[in-house]
Amino acid sequence: MDIFISQIATGLSIASILLLVALGLAIIYGTTGVINMAHGEFVMLGAYSAWALQTYAGIGLIESLILIFIFVGLFGWVIERAVIRHLYDRPLDTILATWGIGIMAQQAIRLMAGGELRYVQMPEALSASISLLGVEISAFRIFVLVFTAALFAFTWCLMYRTSIGMKLRAITQNREMASSFGINSNRVYSMTFAYGAGLAGLAGALVSPLKSVSPEMGTSYVVDAFMVVVLGGVESLVGTIVSSAILGQLTGFLAFYSNDTIAKALVFLAIVILIRYRPQGLFATKVRG
Repeated sequence: MDIFISQIATGLSIASILLLVALGLAIIYGTTGVINMAHGEFVMLGAYSAWALQTYAGIGLIESLILIFIFVGLFGWVIERAVIRHLYDRPLDTILATWGIGIMAQQAIRLMAGGELRYVQMPEALSASISLLGVEISAFRIFVLVFTAALFAFTWCLMYRTSIGMKLRAITQNREMASSFGINSNRVYSMTFAYGAGLAGLAGALVSPLKSVSPEMGTSYVVDAFMVVVLGGVESLVGTIVSSAILGQLTGFLAFYSNDTIAKALVFLAIVILIRYRPQGLFATKVRG
């Protein structure tokens, strides 16, 4: 029983990180149709922002989260305004452009901060462990899980209970019709891209005490994020959270009985088989028009 509870906790921890990384990507991809290959670099920028604020400004991780969200969100807003806006409905061009932006972001960080690994100190108040049904679980991982759940709830309310969300869903369903009713699609796209980038920055900041920070760290996270989005369905927030939970638990249990490499390969195989028979994902009910 202790092993089972421990594996459930491990799976939930992995799932919360997957959801943090994938949530912003799901919003951007589901709304604008942009396959953002630079999403991993948004995660990386969030991690480096946490390191820089802690190292040079003495600001703790928790206190820096709002600043990191604003900084990475502004970066995403600039990218959308300067580049992505001119490439909508050109999927191959957006893939190449965002891939190039990601490479440039990596090289810029390498030039400014160096290529060596960096480390972010875990908040002292969350560095202990909490006993749950006889199993010791990291307090920080529990914080990440609770924070992710709150962030998802806020995002869901924003999408389905506000006028901004209504406009966003109207544009997603029919951009031309929404524009005829006076909705500024360019402005909504910019805000959406900035919000998605900010969420990725938060993911990077919260992951930084658990993983070493490096210019290439975003590459693996963007792959995992695309797996979550494809499995859940590109336009379903519920699908994103369910697919994160499925992949988190599956990865945790497979890694326990084999190793991380085999677990990752088996998860990839399972997703390939699933999308072979259900390419729209588990929860998708419509496609982008």
